[in-house]
Amino acid sequence: MSSDTKQALPGEPPRSVTISDVALEAGVSKAAVSRFLGGRFELVSAQNQAQIEAAIGRLGYRPNRLARGLKRGRTRLIGFVAANATNPYSVEVMRSAERACRARGYSMMLCNSADDPATEQDILDTLAAYSVEGIILHTTSERHKTSARATDEMKVVLLDRLLAGSRHDYVGLDNADACRQATQHLIGNGFRDIAFVSETIAGVSTREERSSVFLSEAARHAGVRGRIIEVDLADESALAALVAAFVGDRDGSLGPKAMIAGSGITTLRVVRAIHRLGLAMPDDLGFIGFDELEWSPLVSGGITTIAQPTDAIGGTAVSHLMDRIGGDLSPRRKTVFQGQLIARRSSAAV
Repeated sequence: MSSDTKQALPGEPPRSVTISDVALEAGVSKAAVSRFLGGRFELVSAQNQAQIEAAIGRLGYRPNRLARGLKRGRTRLIGFVAANATNPYSVEVMRSAERACRARGYSMMLCNSADDPATEQDILDTLAAYSVEGIILHTTSERHKTSARATDEMKVVLLDRLLAGSRHDYVGLDNADACRQATQHLIGNGFRDIAFVSETIAGVSTREERSSVFLSEAARHAGVRGRIIEVDLADESALAALVAAFVGDRDGSLGPKAMIAGSGITTLRVVRAIHRLGLAMPDDLGFIGFDELEWSPLVSGGITTIAQPTDAIGGTAVSHLMDRIGGDLSPRRKTVFQGQLIARRSSAAV
């Protein structure tokens, strides 16, 4: 809605300046003003252009670009739906995507579903109502059938997580390779009892793939035990208790223990629990976390991480979306990037 106003009578709310006001002030038709605002200068005489420009300056008129875009079917708006906007991964990808949108003359609407499928559905409905031209969707669950149906007629690129039944492009990490890197690194450094720590795994494709590859890779090595620990990140006391129980469990333990945290936000919570318990890395517990966080090099001599190329992921998601907005009807694309293991003290040989 335009914020420009004309002088109102005392006690009355200010009134927005309209195209009609500009036309009246310039002494031209509304059609001439519309053509001028639409950049169709060849249809407006030089004299009328000067009069319109002067009238706009005097009145302080600013066009309502959303309304004009709706009339043309082009709003130049992109929706970005994050499953959890506090996740460091989401923050970094959003930054990259927003820069890429801005470089193409688009504005990005950021929405946070807070890991709630119902909220995600409401957001998708709202974005549709605003006639966004496309959506980058970090879905709450691959099994969210309502979201799959809701996005059928939209231009969508899936980020990091698949959505069952959808035909949309996908951009994310090569999860299998990343998990193999982490698991092999720990095994190579002498760790024999390794846990993959994650929020609820079922229904989230990224967690399912990472945990599955972890278990398979651990099983390939004799004398190595791999196990899964699912956690509620909102309950930090319970998380600390699970870490303590894992470290203290010597029943059938095959040797030095380590953990792999399955996401950036899980990395943060597990490292906090390790410090709360007074444990030393890697002597008491080896550790690798997904996502390179700003503080990773600074804690306990450095946290080993799997760094994701978030700039490339965000930029590629926008590029694919722009292709679809431009009419690209080629088959569905799945673009994955390799993660980089950055070795530090937390996973050093024991």
